[in-house]
Amino acid sequence: MKLPRIAFFALLLIFCSSSAFAQSTSLIHAGKLLAVPGDDVQTEKTIVIKQGMISAVEDGYLSAEDLSLSDSEVQIIDLSDKFVLPGLIDMHTHITNERDPEVNPHEWLTLYDEDFAYEAIPFLEATLQAGFTTVRNLGAAYTTINAIKRAVNKGLIEGPRIISASGGISATGGHGDFHGYRSEVINAFEESVGICDGADDCSRAVRAVVKQGADVIKITATGGVLSNTAAGVGQQLTDEELEAIVKTANMLGRKVAAHAHQAGGINAALEAGVHSIEHGSYLDDRSVELFNETGAYLVPTLLAGVVLLEEMEVNDDIPPAIVAKIKEVIPNVEAAFKRALDGGVNIAFGTDSGVSKHGTNAREFELMVAYGMSNEEAIKSATIYASDLLGMSNFLGTLEAGKFADIIAVDENPLEDISSLKEVQFVMKQGKVYSNK
Repeated sequence: MKLPRIAFFALLLIFCSSSAFAQSTSLIHAGKLLAVPGDDVQTEKTIVIKQGMISAVEDGYLSAEDLSLSDSEVQIIDLSDKFVLPGLIDMHTHITNERDPEVNPHEWLTLYDEDFAYEAIPFLEATLQAGFTTVRNLGAAYTTINAIKRAVNKGLIEGPRIISASGGISATGGHGDFHGYRSEVINAFEESVGICDGADDCSRAVRAVVKQGADVIKITATGGVLSNTAAGVGQQLTDEELEAIVKTANMLGRKVAAHAHQAGGINAALEAGVHSIEHGSYLDDRSVELFNETGAYLVPTLLAGVVLLEEMEVNDDIPPAIVAKIKEVIPNVEAAFKRALDGGVNIAFGTDSGVSKHGTNAREFELMVAYGMSNEEAIKSATIYASDLLGMSNFLGTLEAGKFADIIAVDENPLEDISSLKEVQFVMKQGKVYSNK
Protein backbone atom coordinates (compact mmCIF):
# COMPACT_ATOMS: atom_id res chain seq x y z
CA MET A 1 0.00 0.00 0.00
CA LYS A 2 1.36 3.39 -0.94
CA LEU A 3 2.02 5.58 2.10
CA PRO A 4 0.94 9.22 2.27
CA ARG A 5 4.07 11.30 1.92
CA ILE A 6 3.86 12.72 5.43
CA ALA A 7 3.75 9.19 6.84
CA PHE A 8 6.77 8.23 4.76
CA PHE A 9 8.78 11.20 6.06
CA ALA A 10 7.78 10.48 9.65
CA LEU A 11 8.73 6.82 9.34
CA LEU A 12 12.04 7.68 7.71
CA LEU A 13 12.99 9.90 10.65
CA ILE A 14 11.95 7.27 13.16
CA PHE A 15 13.61 4.25 11.59
CA CYS A 16 16.87 6.10 10.89
CA SER A 17 17.24 6.57 14.65
CA SER A 18 19.18 3.83 16.43
CA SER A 19 17.35 4.49 19.69
CA ALA A 20 13.83 4.91 18.33
CA PHE A 21 12.60 1.53 19.52
CA ALA A 22 13.40 -1.27 21.93
CA GLN A 23 15.27 -4.23 20.42
CA SER A 24 14.04 -7.08 22.64
CA THR A 25 10.73 -8.93 22.50
CA SER A 26 8.13 -7.67 24.97
CA LEU A 27 4.92 -9.34 26.04
CA ILE A 28 2.17 -7.20 27.52
CA HIS A 29 -0.38 -9.14 29.51
CA ALA A 30 -3.51 -6.99 29.16
CA GLY A 31 -6.37 -7.68 31.56
CA LYS A 32 -8.78 -5.62 29.47
CA LEU A 33 -7.86 -4.52 25.97
CA LEU A 34 -9.44 -1.99 23.64
CA ALA A 35 -7.29 -2.90 20.65
CA VAL A 36 -9.53 -1.13 18.14
CA PRO A 37 -11.59 1.71 19.60
CA GLY A 38 -15.17 1.13 18.56
CA ASP A 39 -14.84 -2.66 18.81
CA ASP A 40 -15.60 -4.79 21.87
CA VAL A 41 -13.27 -4.80 24.86
CA GLN A 42 -11.28 -8.05 25.03
CA THR A 43 -9.98 -9.76 28.16
CA GLU A 44 -6.80 -11.64 29.04
CA LYS A 45 -4.80 -10.89 25.90
CA THR A 46 -1.08 -10.82 25.13
CA ILE A 47 0.39 -8.11 22.91
CA VAL A 48 3.61 -9.35 21.31
CA ILE A 49 6.09 -6.57 20.54
CA LYS A 50 9.27 -6.91 18.50
CA GLN A 51 11.60 -4.05 17.57
CA GLY A 52 9.04 -1.44 18.50
CA MET A 53 6.24 -2.95 16.42
CA ILE A 54 3.26 -5.09 17.37
CA SER A 55 3.77 -8.51 15.81
CA ALA A 56 0.64 -10.19 17.20
CA VAL A 57 -2.23 -9.92 19.67
CA GLU A 58 -2.93 -13.36 21.17
CA ASP A 59 -5.47 -14.95 23.49
CA GLY A 60 -4.37 -15.67 27.04
CA TYR A 61 -1.17 -14.70 28.81
CA LEU A 62 1.75 -16.03 26.75
CA SER A 63 5.18 -16.82 28.19
CA ALA A 64 8.66 -16.86 26.66
CA GLU A 65 8.36 -20.61 26.38
CA ASP A 66 5.18 -20.25 24.33
CA LEU A 67 7.23 -18.27 21.79
CA SER A 68 10.19 -20.69 21.95
CA LEU A 69 12.37 -17.97 23.44
CA SER A 70 14.49 -17.90 26.58
CA ASP A 71 13.41 -15.78 29.55
CA SER A 72 16.41 -13.52 28.98
CA GLU A 73 15.14 -12.62 25.53
CA VAL A 74 11.66 -11.58 26.65
CA GLN A 75 10.39 -8.74 28.79
CA ILE A 76 7.01 -9.51 30.35
CA ILE A 77 4.91 -6.51 31.35
CA ASP A 78 2.04 -7.33 33.66
CA LEU A 79 -0.98 -5.13 32.98
CA SER A 80 -3.44 -7.84 33.94
CA ASP A 81 -5.19 -5.46 36.34
CA LYS A 82 -5.29 -2.57 33.85
CA PHE A 83 -7.37 -1.32 30.93
CA VAL A 84 -5.07 -1.15 27.89
CA LEU A 85 -5.63 0.96 24.77
CA PRO A 86 -3.68 2.66 21.96
CA GLY A 87 -1.42 5.63 22.63
CA LEU A 88 -3.33 8.89 22.32
CA ILE A 89 -2.83 11.54 19.63
CA ASP A 90 -3.23 15.29 20.16
CA MET A 91 -3.71 17.02 16.83
CA HIS A 92 -3.11 20.60 18.00
CA THR A 93 -0.27 21.46 20.35
CA HIS A 94 2.31 24.21 20.85
CA ILE A 95 4.96 22.15 22.56
CA THR A 96 7.64 24.84 22.89
CA ASN A 97 5.72 27.22 25.12
CA GLU A 98 3.07 27.45 27.82
CA ARG A 99 0.98 30.40 29.03
CA ASP A 100 1.86 31.42 32.57
CA PRO A 101 0.34 34.56 34.17
CA GLU A 102 3.23 34.63 36.66
CA VAL A 103 5.90 35.07 33.98
CA ASN A 104 6.94 38.45 32.59
CA PRO A 105 5.07 38.59 29.25
CA HIS A 106 8.11 40.28 27.66
CA GLU A 107 10.62 37.66 28.83
CA TRP A 108 10.78 36.17 25.34
CA LEU A 109 12.66 39.30 24.21
CA THR A 110 15.65 38.08 26.24
CA LEU A 111 15.57 34.46 25.06
CA TYR A 112 17.21 32.49 22.25
CA ASP A 113 16.01 29.44 20.32
CA GLU A 114 18.06 27.31 22.69
CA ASP A 115 16.11 28.64 25.67
CA PHE A 116 12.82 27.61 24.10
CA ALA A 117 14.21 24.17 23.31
CA TYR A 118 15.33 23.64 26.91
CA GLU A 119 12.03 24.95 28.26
CA ALA A 120 10.17 22.49 26.03
CA ILE A 121 11.79 19.44 27.66
CA PRO A 122 9.38 19.28 30.64
CA PHE A 123 6.45 20.01 28.33
CA LEU A 124 7.42 17.05 26.16
CA GLU A 125 7.82 14.77 29.17
CA ALA A 126 4.48 15.84 30.67
CA THR A 127 2.68 15.20 27.37
CA LEU A 128 4.17 11.73 26.98
CA GLN A 129 3.52 10.82 30.62
CA ALA A 130 -0.11 11.82 30.07
CA GLY A 131 -0.40 9.07 27.45
CA PHE A 132 -0.07 11.17 24.31
CA THR A 133 2.50 9.32 22.24
CA THR A 134 2.00 11.45 19.10
CA VAL A 135 1.31 15.16 18.66
CA ARG A 136 0.78 17.41 15.69
CA ASN A 137 2.52 20.65 16.63
CA LEU A 138 1.00 23.66 14.90
CA GLY A 139 3.24 26.52 15.81
CA ALA A 140 6.92 26.88 16.71
CA ALA A 141 10.04 28.36 15.15
CA TYR A 142 11.40 25.82 12.70
CA THR A 143 14.90 26.07 14.18
CA THR A 144 13.53 25.04 17.57
CA ILE A 145 10.95 22.41 16.65
CA ASN A 146 13.23 20.65 14.15
CA ALA A 147 15.98 20.34 16.76
CA ILE A 148 13.46 19.01 19.29
CA LYS A 149 12.15 16.45 16.81
CA ARG A 150 15.64 15.20 16.11
CA ALA A 151 16.45 14.96 19.82
CA VAL A 152 13.26 12.98 20.50
CA ASN A 153 13.88 10.65 17.55
CA LYS A 154 17.43 9.99 18.71
CA GLY A 155 16.28 9.30 22.26
CA LEU A 156 18.25 12.25 23.68
CA ILE A 157 15.10 13.58 25.36
CA GLU A 158 11.76 11.98 26.14
CA GLY A 159 8.69 13.12 24.31
CA PRO A 160 5.90 12.17 21.94
CA ARG A 161 6.35 11.56 18.24
CA ILE A 162 6.09 14.99 16.61
CA ILE A 163 4.44 15.89 13.30
CA SER A 164 5.00 19.60 12.92
CA ALA A 165 4.36 22.77 11.01
CA SER A 166 7.48 24.92 10.85
CA GLY A 167 5.86 28.26 11.43
CA GLY A 168 2.64 29.07 9.59
CA ILE A 169 1.04 30.88 6.69
CA SER A 170 -0.61 34.21 7.49
CA ALA A 171 -1.58 37.43 5.76
CA THR A 172 0.41 40.54 6.57
CA GLY A 173 -1.13 41.97 9.73
CA GLY A 174 -3.18 38.83 10.29
CA HIS A 175 -3.27 36.32 13.11
CA GLY A 176 0.12 34.66 12.88
CA ASP A 177 1.90 37.87 11.99
CA PHE A 178 3.76 39.84 14.68
CA HIS A 179 1.80 42.43 16.70
CA GLY A 180 1.96 44.72 19.69
CA TYR A 181 5.51 46.14 19.57
CA ARG A 182 7.37 49.03 17.97
CA SER A 183 8.32 48.48 14.36
CA GLU A 184 12.02 48.33 15.29
CA VAL A 185 11.34 45.38 17.59
CA ILE A 186 9.09 43.68 15.06
CA ASN A 187 11.65 44.08 12.27
CA ALA A 188 14.42 42.73 14.50
CA PHE A 189 12.54 39.59 15.48
CA GLU A 190 10.32 38.85 12.48
CA GLU A 191 11.81 35.86 10.67
CA SER A 192 8.72 34.15 9.31
CA VAL A 193 8.82 33.16 5.65
CA GLY A 194 5.10 32.37 5.89
CA ILE A 195 3.73 35.94 5.82
CA CYS A 196 2.21 36.43 2.38
CA ASP A 197 -0.09 38.61 0.30
CA GLY A 198 -1.72 37.47 -2.92
CA ALA A 199 -2.07 34.00 -4.39
CA ASP A 200 1.41 33.80 -5.91
CA ASP A 201 3.09 35.00 -2.73
CA CYS A 202 1.12 32.50 -0.65
CA SER A 203 2.26 29.68 -2.96
CA ARG A 204 5.81 30.86 -2.31
CA ALA A 205 5.16 30.83 1.44
CA VAL A 206 4.01 27.21 1.36
CA ARG A 207 7.12 26.17 -0.53
CA ALA A 208 9.27 28.11 1.92
CA VAL A 209 7.89 26.47 5.05
CA VAL A 210 8.16 23.05 3.41
CA LYS A 211 11.81 23.85 2.71
CA GLN A 212 12.16 24.61 6.42
CA GLY A 213 10.88 21.14 7.29
CA ALA A 214 7.11 21.43 7.66
CA ASP A 215 5.31 18.08 7.81
CA VAL A 216 1.93 19.86 7.67
CA ILE A 217 0.93 23.34 6.56
CA LYS A 218 -0.66 25.49 9.27
CA ILE A 219 -2.57 28.54 8.05
CA THR A 220 -4.54 31.27 9.78
CA ALA A 221 -7.63 31.63 7.64
CA THR A 222 -9.24 34.01 10.14
CA GLY A 223 -8.24 36.30 12.96
CA GLY A 224 -7.37 34.73 16.29
CA VAL A 225 -8.09 35.31 19.94
CA LEU A 226 -4.50 35.58 21.20
CA SER A 227 -3.01 37.96 18.64
CA ASN A 228 -2.61 41.38 20.21
CA THR A 229 -4.62 43.30 17.64
CA ALA A 230 -8.22 44.45 17.45
CA ALA A 231 -8.71 42.84 14.04
CA GLY A 232 -11.57 40.52 14.95
CA VAL A 233 -11.80 36.82 14.13
CA GLY A 234 -13.20 37.00 10.61
CA GLN A 235 -11.62 35.84 7.34
CA GLN A 236 -8.11 37.19 6.73
CA LEU A 237 -6.76 35.11 3.84
CA THR A 238 -8.66 35.70 0.59
CA ASP A 239 -10.41 32.92 -1.30
CA GLU A 240 -7.71 33.07 -3.98
CA GLU A 241 -4.93 32.90 -1.38
CA LEU A 242 -6.57 29.91 0.31
CA GLU A 243 -6.94 28.07 -2.99
CA ALA A 244 -3.31 28.73 -3.89
CA ILE A 245 -2.12 27.49 -0.49
CA VAL A 246 -4.05 24.23 -0.69
CA LYS A 247 -3.08 23.58 -4.30
CA THR A 248 0.61 24.14 -3.56
CA ALA A 249 0.51 22.08 -0.37
CA ASN A 250 -1.12 19.19 -2.23
CA MET A 251 1.56 19.37 -4.91
CA LEU A 252 4.18 19.02 -2.18
CA GLY A 253 2.41 16.17 -0.40
CA ARG A 254 1.34 18.17 2.65
CA LYS A 255 -2.04 18.45 4.35
CA VAL A 256 -3.38 21.85 5.40
CA ALA A 257 -4.64 22.68 8.89
CA ALA A 258 -6.61 25.92 8.98
CA HIS A 259 -7.02 27.98 12.12
CA ALA A 260 -10.50 29.45 11.67
CA HIS A 261 -13.10 30.98 13.99
CA GLN A 262 -15.89 32.82 12.16
CA ALA A 263 -18.10 30.97 9.71
CA GLY A 264 -17.09 32.92 6.60
CA GLY A 265 -13.44 31.99 7.02
CA ILE A 266 -14.27 28.41 7.97
CA ASN A 267 -16.38 27.94 4.87
CA ALA A 268 -13.88 29.61 2.55
CA ALA A 269 -11.13 27.33 3.89
CA LEU A 270 -13.28 24.23 3.47
CA GLU A 271 -14.24 25.25 -0.07
CA ALA A 272 -10.54 25.65 -0.84
CA GLY A 273 -9.95 22.05 0.28
CA VAL A 274 -8.20 22.24 3.64
CA HIS A 275 -7.94 18.98 5.55
CA SER A 276 -8.86 20.28 9.00
CA ILE A 277 -10.39 23.28 10.68
CA GLU A 278 -8.80 24.18 13.99
CA HIS A 279 -11.22 25.67 16.57
CA GLY A 280 -14.28 26.25 14.34
CA SER A 281 -15.87 28.49 16.96
CA TYR A 282 -18.70 29.88 14.77
CA LEU A 283 -19.26 27.05 12.31
CA ASP A 284 -22.75 27.12 10.81
CA ASP A 285 -25.05 24.81 8.86
CA ARG A 286 -23.15 25.50 5.64
CA SER A 287 -19.94 24.56 7.43
CA VAL A 288 -21.46 21.21 8.38
CA GLU A 289 -22.42 20.60 4.75
CA LEU A 290 -18.89 21.41 3.58
CA PHE A 291 -17.27 19.23 6.23
CA ASN A 292 -19.38 16.31 5.09
CA GLU A 293 -18.83 17.01 1.40
CA THR A 294 -15.05 17.24 1.69
CA GLY A 295 -14.37 14.77 4.52
CA ALA A 296 -12.39 17.43 6.38
CA TYR A 297 -11.98 17.20 10.14
CA LEU A 298 -12.87 19.59 12.92
CA VAL A 299 -10.22 19.85 15.64
CA PRO A 300 -12.27 21.71 18.27
CA THR A 301 -9.67 22.60 20.99
CA LEU A 302 -12.39 23.07 23.62
CA LEU A 303 -9.88 23.15 26.46
CA ALA A 304 -8.19 26.31 25.20
CA GLY A 305 -11.35 28.38 25.64
CA VAL A 306 -12.05 27.05 29.12
CA VAL A 307 -8.48 27.75 30.22
CA LEU A 308 -8.56 31.32 28.87
CA LEU A 309 -11.73 32.04 30.83
CA GLU A 310 -10.03 30.64 33.92
CA GLU A 311 -6.95 32.79 33.29
CA MET A 312 -9.02 35.95 32.99
CA GLU A 313 -10.05 35.48 36.62
CA VAL A 314 -6.45 35.70 37.86
CA ASN A 315 -4.52 37.65 35.21
CA ASP A 316 -5.12 41.38 35.00
CA ASP A 317 -2.36 41.88 32.43
CA ILE A 318 -4.03 40.31 29.39
CA PRO A 319 -4.06 43.03 26.67
CA PRO A 320 -7.48 44.64 26.13
CA ALA A 321 -7.70 43.51 22.49
CA ILE A 322 -7.27 39.88 23.59
CA VAL A 323 -9.73 40.21 26.49
CA ALA A 324 -12.37 41.51 24.11
CA LYS A 325 -11.93 38.52 21.79
CA ILE A 326 -11.98 36.00 24.64
CA LYS A 327 -15.32 37.42 25.78
CA GLU A 328 -16.65 37.44 22.22
CA VAL A 329 -15.52 34.01 21.00
CA ILE A 330 -15.43 31.51 23.87
CA PRO A 331 -19.17 31.55 24.73
CA ASN A 332 -19.90 30.29 21.19
CA VAL A 333 -17.61 27.26 21.27
CA GLU A 334 -19.93 24.75 22.94
CA ALA A 335 -22.81 25.45 20.55
CA ALA A 336 -20.52 25.09 17.52
CA PHE A 337 -19.18 21.76 18.79
CA LYS A 338 -22.71 20.46 19.34
CA ARG A 339 -23.74 21.56 15.84
CA ALA A 340 -20.80 19.67 14.37
CA LEU A 341 -21.54 16.63 16.48
CA ASP A 342 -25.22 16.59 15.51
CA GLY A 343 -24.27 17.05 11.86
CA GLY A 344 -21.98 14.03 11.73
CA VAL A 345 -18.80 16.04 11.14
CA ASN A 346 -15.47 14.19 11.40
CA ILE A 347 -13.92 15.27 14.71
CA ALA A 348 -10.29 14.70 15.72
CA PHE A 349 -8.92 15.35 19.19
CA GLY A 350 -6.88 18.50 19.77
CA THR A 351 -6.26 20.74 22.76
CA ASP A 352 -4.18 23.77 21.73
CA SER A 353 -1.90 22.80 24.62
CA GLY A 354 0.50 25.61 25.32
CA VAL A 355 -2.57 27.73 25.91
CA SER A 356 -3.45 25.08 28.50
CA LYS A 357 -0.76 23.32 30.51
CA HIS A 358 1.03 20.45 28.84
CA GLY A 359 0.14 17.15 30.43
CA THR A 360 -3.44 18.18 31.15
CA ASN A 361 -4.49 17.26 27.60
CA ALA A 362 -7.04 14.68 28.77
CA ARG A 363 -9.27 17.45 30.16
CA GLU A 364 -10.38 17.82 26.54
CA PHE A 365 -12.03 14.38 26.75
CA GLU A 366 -14.16 15.54 29.69
CA LEU A 367 -15.33 18.61 27.78
CA MET A 368 -16.13 16.62 24.63
CA VAL A 369 -18.26 14.23 26.66
CA ALA A 370 -19.87 17.03 28.67
CA TYR A 371 -20.89 18.66 25.36
CA GLY A 372 -22.58 15.51 24.10
CA MET A 373 -19.99 13.17 22.57
CA SER A 374 -20.00 9.53 23.72
CA ASN A 375 -16.98 8.18 25.58
CA GLU A 376 -16.33 5.79 22.73
CA GLU A 377 -16.34 8.52 20.08
CA ALA A 378 -14.10 10.72 22.22
CA ILE A 379 -11.53 7.92 22.44
CA LYS A 380 -11.81 7.29 18.69
CA SER A 381 -11.20 11.00 18.08
CA ALA A 382 -7.75 10.68 19.69
CA THR A 383 -6.87 7.36 18.06
CA ILE A 384 -8.57 6.18 14.86
CA TYR A 385 -9.74 9.57 13.62
CA ALA A 386 -6.55 11.42 14.55
CA SER A 387 -4.37 8.81 12.82
CA ASP A 388 -6.56 9.11 9.72
CA LEU A 389 -6.14 12.89 9.66
CA LEU A 390 -2.39 12.44 10.02
CA GLY A 391 -2.38 10.00 7.11
CA MET A 392 -0.75 7.41 9.39
CA SER A 393 -3.55 4.90 9.98
CA ASN A 394 -1.23 2.10 8.83
CA PHE A 395 0.90 2.66 11.92
CA LEU A 396 -1.12 4.47 14.59
CA GLY A 397 -4.56 4.49 16.18
CA THR A 398 -5.13 0.79 16.95
CA LEU A 399 -3.23 -2.09 18.53
CA GLU A 400 -2.88 -4.54 15.66
CA ALA A 401 -0.05 -6.48 14.03
CA GLY A 402 2.19 -4.27 11.93
CA LYS A 403 1.54 -1.08 13.89
CA PHE A 404 3.75 0.90 16.23
CA ALA A 405 3.74 -0.37 19.80
CA ASP A 406 2.25 2.86 21.17
CA ILE A 407 0.33 1.57 24.18
CA ILE A 408 -1.11 3.08 27.35
CA ALA A 409 -3.01 1.71 30.33
CA VAL A 410 -5.33 3.13 32.97
CA ASP A 411 -6.90 1.68 36.10
CA GLU A 412 -10.55 2.09 35.13
CA ASN A 413 -12.55 1.61 31.96
CA PRO A 414 -12.62 4.97 30.09
CA LEU A 415 -15.68 3.80 28.17
CA GLU A 416 -17.50 4.08 31.48
CA ASP A 417 -15.52 6.95 33.05
CA ILE A 418 -13.73 9.18 30.57
CA SER A 419 -11.93 10.94 33.42
CA SER A 420 -9.80 7.83 33.95
CA LEU A 421 -7.72 9.00 30.98
CA LYS A 422 -6.44 11.82 33.20
CA GLU A 423 -4.54 9.24 35.28
CA VAL A 424 -2.48 7.19 32.84
CA GLN A 425 -0.54 4.46 34.64
CA PHE A 426 1.52 2.97 31.80
CA VAL A 427 3.05 4.51 28.68
CA MET A 428 4.92 2.75 25.89
CA LYS A 429 6.01 4.51 22.72
CA GLN A 430 7.30 2.36 19.89
CA GLY A 431 8.19 -0.51 22.20
CA LYS A 432 9.97 1.53 24.88
CA VAL A 433 8.38 1.88 28.32
CA TYR A 434 8.33 5.47 29.59
CA SER A 435 6.02 5.00 32.59
CA ASN A 436 4.82 2.00 34.60
CA LYS A 437 3.31 3.12 37.89
